Amino acid sequence: MKGKQMKQAMKRLKNVLGGEKGDGMRKTMVLLAIGGWLFSGAAVAVDGGEKMNSSAGTVESRVFNVLKYGAVGDDKTDNTEAFSACLKAVTDAGGGRMYLPAGVYRGGILIPAVSKPMPSWITVEIVGETEPTPVFGTIGSFPLLNHGTIVKSLSKSGPAVISASRSPGSLYGGFSAVHVVIRNLDVRSYDDPGIGGIDLHFAMQCRLENVFINTGVYNVQASKPTHDTRGLITPACNNAALTILRNVVVTGYHTGIQVNEHTDGDNIVVASNSNGLEFVFAHHASRFGRVGTYRNTHHISVSGRHGFSIEQMNTEQPGPGQTDAQNAWQALVSDIDDPKNLGIADINYWVVEGNVGAVGKFTCNGGASIQARRIGSAPGGNKKPAE
Repeated sequence: MKGKQMKQAMKRLKNVLGGEKGDGMRKTMVLLAIGGWLFSGAAVAVDGGEKMNSSAGTVESRVFNVLKYGAVGDDKTDNTEAFSACLKAVTDAGGGRMYLPAGVYRGGILIPAVSKPMPSWITVEIVGETEPTPVFGTIGSFPLLNHGTIVKSLSKSGPAVISASRSPGSLYGGFSAVHVVIRNLDVRSYDDPGIGGIDLHFAMQCRLENVFINTGVYNVQASKPTHDTRGLITPACNNAALTILRNVVVTGYHTGIQVNEHTDGDNIVVASNSNGLEFVFAHHASRFGRVGTYRNTHHISVSGRHGFSIEQMNTEQPGPGQTDAQNAWQALVSDIDDPKNLGIADINYWVVEGNVGAVGKFTCNGGASIQARRIGSAPGGNKKPAE
């Protein structure tokens, strides 16, 4: 801080402390202490990897810009190595934020395993510049534009576009001791993908917010998935599993979201997947607020013992004239597919049929322990099992 600025700051502080009145020695000591802090040049780092002076010595920013590690958002360059270099810096620093300015970044993001020795139990954030626009619907044809921060992989096999590595030498049974935070990203593969979107099976915990996972095409135009891929896999059953999902949209995969234990989701959309939400084995229950389920073959599927609740399941299924040879697979088979009766759940639903309006249809295959009621109906529900 320059001399003139310091004098002005000291004058203002003196006025705040009581002008010319009061204990002069007390005011002098306070002013000297604050002035010493101002002279120390404390700073907040904003852009990753550079050391700055502070009152405690030198500190290192926890924000790492992928551009500084060679990434290029031109929709041409393979950024896989640049992503890995950036994430290595993040984990070596004991956690931090990998920041991606707006652009289309080709390549895959592999979050390295975190175990022993230290660092252990760290947070890794992967954050785009702006919130994406999730494009989904039930009719029409819309192009997906290249706005915001997009991470895209065209690999035909291998890890998901973003994935967390398994940790063979882990103290935690193969799970990586990492809390993964992903925000403001459009994550893309391709139509009928051979890879998943985001796979956090081996992460301990995660939080996703403002994330659009898709196959690069408007969901109504998506081809039938044939590779058993998942748009999102949440952390599997482990000693500290926790998943928080907010404003997450998944379209075009065999399974939209594979739900593991301790999942809490709100403002979720799964559209044009063979299975919208798949609930797998879990010791602890999961909770969802509002879930939009559109044009999935099965909106909810249950493949393992799992307790869960959905406070509002808002559905629109294709109506007369709203399917063709390309997307006929998106016609509804069941709202709930639980043939082995493994789910224990409470669901409040509202169903709209295209070109018709609100209807009372709700199809359940199995689901003996799933209580489903139409919004506004009497307590106890009105679920009707499939014939």
